[in-house]
Amino acid sequence: MSRNAKINTLLLLIVAALAVLPIALGLGDDEEEPFAGADAQAETAITEIEPDYEPWFSPLYEPPSGEVESALFALQAALGAGVLAYYFGLRRGRRQGAEQASAEQASAEQERAESRAEPSGEPVDADGARAETEQV
Repeated sequence: MSRNAKINTLLLLIVAALAVLPIALGLGDDEEEPFAGADAQAETAITEIEPDYEPWFSPLYEPPSGEVESALFALQAALGAGVLAYYFGLRRGRRQGAEQASAEQASAEQERAESRAEPSGEPVDADGARAETEQV
């Protein structure tokens, strides 16, 4: 197993543990809604501290149910993940393309240099033509 595969496996195990451990350990069992979002918890805390509190503004769109709200949140997360995956894939593809192009260019230059050299070992000038030698 390569080093990257080990790191990826470890990260997946950590993410799985973060998702499963709160449920397995029973965290939040004493609450009415144990895994409510931060907005709902903040609203509850504010109304406990100041019962007459009036919000400054109301939401532009109020989903009809919690399921619709969760679905919209999941859609938002999926779209964000898709955009990030596209960006990182594009960067990786461009980098690999540039590496491949430079490798092909280097091998083409090496082939040209080898084809210019004469097998007899006679000197060759910069244009690849046989250098003229003086005969005495």
